[in-house]
Amino acid sequence: MLWQFHSPTSVQTDRLLRQQELLAFSYEEVGATRGEFPRGFVHDRNEIILGHGLADFEWAVEGLRMWKMFPSEWSRLDPLDAPQVTGTVVALTFRLAGIYWRSTARIVYEVNETNTPDVQRRCGFAYGTLPGHVECGEECFTIALRHDGAVVYELRAFSRPRFWMARLANSLARRWQRKFVRDSQQALLQHVRAEN
Repeated sequence: MLWQFHSPTSVQTDRLLRQQELLAFSYEEVGATRGEFPRGFVHDRNEIILGHGLADFEWAVEGLRMWKMFPSEWSRLDPLDAPQVTGTVVALTFRLAGIYWRSTARIVYEVNETNTPDVQRRCGFAYGTLPGHVECGEECFTIALRHDGAVVYELRAFSRPRFWMARLANSLARRWQRKFVRDSQQALLQHVRAEN
């Protein structure tokens, strides 16, 4: 069940993770957030400047590794200490309108770039949806240290509704995705500012 009226128990979450680990991605375009996004999906590209300089970059990357980009007021990630390495499966729980929505994803690839034309450094990862996700697609979370010293949180995704309720309430789902982007940006911004 992808939704329920009470917070999932650890037993339910562990069972979900074990089931989903055996399944393939719910879309064919695995890894496409690396380049040109595929047709037939909604494309999202968002970024926010978090700070400036190497210290802010390192602290922002640490926040990403600690999954701080998930707003704790209405979302939960399990396991919370999940390593961001290729193949790791995570469960995401979002509370919306009194209902707990559960989704699963697998890390598709890791990002660790140095001295590219656009950045000094970029770190992060992308994850893709599994059949236990209300959406279908891929999302890439990265922190970049640009050549001008700006530290930027980049969030790129392509998605489309997979679960019938998400398809019926597509405009609500899109609003919730935009809320996630805003809250995610603010969560990492607060994380970086707390260190300064």
